[in-house]
Amino acid sequence: MTAAPLAERNWSGNYRYGARALHHPTSQGELRRLVAAASSVRALGSRHSFTGIGDADELVSLDRLPGAIVADREAMTVAVPAATTYAQLAETLSAQRLALANMASLPHISVAGAVATATHGSGEQLGNLATSVVELELVTASGDVLAVGRDHDHFDGFVVGLGALGIVTRVTLAVQPYYEVAQMVYEGLSWDALYEHLDDIYAAGDSVSVFHRFGERTEQTWLKRRAPVAEWPAQLFGAPPADGPRNPLADADPANATTQLGEVGPWAERLPHFRSGFTPSSGEEIQSEAFVARADAIEAISAVRELSEQIRPLLLVSELRAIAGDSLWLSPQHGRDTLALHFTWRRQQAEVERVVERIESALAGLAVRSHWGKVTSLRRRDAEREYERLDDFRRLRDELDARGAFVNDWLRAHVL
Repeated sequence: MTAAPLAERNWSGNYRYGARALHHPTSQGELRRLVAAASSVRALGSRHSFTGIGDADELVSLDRLPGAIVADREAMTVAVPAATTYAQLAETLSAQRLALANMASLPHISVAGAVATATHGSGEQLGNLATSVVELELVTASGDVLAVGRDHDHFDGFVVGLGALGIVTRVTLAVQPYYEVAQMVYEGLSWDALYEHLDDIYAAGDSVSVFHRFGERTEQTWLKRRAPVAEWPAQLFGAPPADGPRNPLADADPANATTQLGEVGPWAERLPHFRSGFTPSSGEEIQSEAFVARADAIEAISAVRELSEQIRPLLLVSELRAIAGDSLWLSPQHGRDTLALHFTWRRQQAEVERVVERIESALAGLAVRSHWGKVTSLRRRDAEREYERLDDFRRLRDELDARGAFVNDWLRAHVL
């Protein structure tokens, strides 16, 4: 068993890993032995988290494990090796005329990591990416292999597992027949129009995102609709359509973004905001994200806008998205339809941490939750208040990992 030198940082460069080794097992047997012998171990995926959630004394990359993407047309599922990215999965599914229900903004992220942190796209009728899971296969702290399907009593506790229950090696997802999507961008939607017509705006597409930088108006509203699209609005509550392609980061090259202007194309080339072959988002950045109940959307947006002067100097772009509620124990959408307030920040760690704390404090009265893989000031006591199944999750973790092999400082501070 060999250990490769560890790369120092996550993909955006804001977090330096403290691990002393990165392993690349080439068989499930090797992985099982490694996990059983390690005192502190975590899986390392696409490194798209912005915190220490994925750190440990020893890290394991699953990119050299054997395994193929296997679709089952009768069951309408696809079994996916954990290290597979959504871009890789989408290419395989599209070739077989199959599709996923939704994708995140970036197709570069790994399936297992996105599921474990409840990463999401947008769509008021669409759940986060973890809601598509049908079965998980994981290696537990004892080195045993455990398969957990929807018929398991604690399935909803396993899915958004934060890496605390084991090393997930394979994920089975629900699929559907292939479809196509078109998207249009509308510019300059006023805040008054957003507040007055918020429900209509988020119902105007299968996936809707409102981008802004806390100016006098919002900047871009992206509507994504499944084809065939009968007709696009001439205006979106006073916002005209863009006269050319746009990047969600208004000053960035639109070549990095997926095709717009109502041109119909494959689902996987329209649902993400960014193309898989380009640098995702801005690259050198930090991200945070706050979630509130959809019913509190306008109050939450208004509260954060009060902090505009503190936010603007650090902000690259902010995005407002809608996500359907679910029953997964540690999903930020557990038990409620959700509005997501996403922030892409300049890579100024200390300053960003301070303003994120102010944002989350402003939303504290609205039962705010945060994205598990992004920067947050929320801690264990906040999780205890907001996640009614947290004690059940802790018991499940104790049962599967009594020796704490998968526990790290981040989990102790935020969850366990």
